[in-house]
Amino acid sequence: MSIYDFKVQAGDGSQVDLGDHRGQVLVIVNTASKCGFTPQFAGLEALYQQFKDRGVTVIGFPCNQFGNQDPGTNEEIAEFCQVNYGVTFPMMAKVDVKGDDADPLFTWLTAGDDIQWNFTKFLIGRDGEVAERFDTRVEPATMSDAIEKALSA
Repeated sequence: MSIYDFKVQAGDGSQVDLGDHRGQVLVIVNTASKCGFTPQFAGLEALYQQFKDRGVTVIGFPCNQFGNQDPGTNEEIAEFCQVNYGVTFPMMAKVDVKGDDADPLFTWLTAGDDIQWNFTKFLIGRDGEVAERFDTRVEPATMSDAIEKALSA
């Protein structure tokens, strides 16, 4: 199984087949709009702009499981991200990332090592496998070397 076997729901309700990203490098991140780490949206957007022409896509998954820090609707969250941080990378529908109701993608991503807070980042290599996991406190800008390595693999 790889990331390409999953389908997820976009913020607008449409279905996204992650298999459409086959051969790309992905950055998957659980996000929140009212968190101390919310300014990382700017860094994630900068990464997306820096690498998107080379086959890298950042995909955000809003999550309200940590401190009730993303209570809005999918539409409100998308608008907040665009207006406040200029987010143009894809934002999916709100999901649970741990527990009994965790989205199957996040169950696969974490492989039993639960996400502890918002803005945990997963770097997915061109092979569709998790190449690296980055803690909440890791600023997106510091991920550039790992992304370069994934692009050259």
